[in-house]
Amino acid sequence: MTKTISKLYSTYDRAQAAVRELETAGVPHSDISIVANNSDSWFAGNEAATKRVDRDHDGVDDRAEGAGTGAGIGAGIGGAAGLLAGLGLLAIPGVGPVVAAGWLVATAAGVAAGGVTGGIVGALTQAGVSDEDAQVYAEGVRRGGTLVSARVSDADAGRLEAVLDRSALRTTDLRTNYTKTGWKSFDTNSQPYTAEQVRKERSLYQ
Repeated sequence: MTKTISKLYSTYDRAQAAVRELETAGVPHSDISIVANNSDSWFAGNEAATKRVDRDHDGVDDRAEGAGTGAGIGAGIGGAAGLLAGLGLLAIPGVGPVVAAGWLVATAAGVAAGGVTGGIVGALTQAGVSDEDAQVYAEGVRRGGTLVSARVSDADAGRLEAVLDRSALRTTDLRTNYTKTGWKSFDTNSQPYTAEQVRKERSLYQ
């Protein structure tokens, strides 16, 4: 039996480190997913990210395809290996621009050239994450966070969840903070956060 474990991080760098730890622990990159808010265009600022990669000449950036299918394309940013090599730029309703790779994106929307339609919440709940937590994770990404999800065996779930917990934000704390602002649940019709709003939100959890 498999279980989905998910954690939210205040920055992409922390989530990136968590992904690498999972891969080092033996979790296949096809079973890991990462979705990072890109409202402040940090990904587009990377020189490698701005160059189109189309090795199969199908007119679609291979990194975007990798994000949709969970494939690890060996031409990603920064010479990253595994899942992180398949990062692509996408758009998610209610969240806005994200940098993503892995099975969660494929579950949420399938492969869609130029963007993603559908929701993180549905993909997470379909994978076994409680609706309550899925709502918080989706809102967390909307507010500038980075979500890491992994499909793992029940036997390994406790050990690997401890790996993800090391620098993750606490879901209960996030829910409490969000509800104080009047938040009830993630809304795909919400306006994406601006770059300034994202920076302000991230500063709360540094």
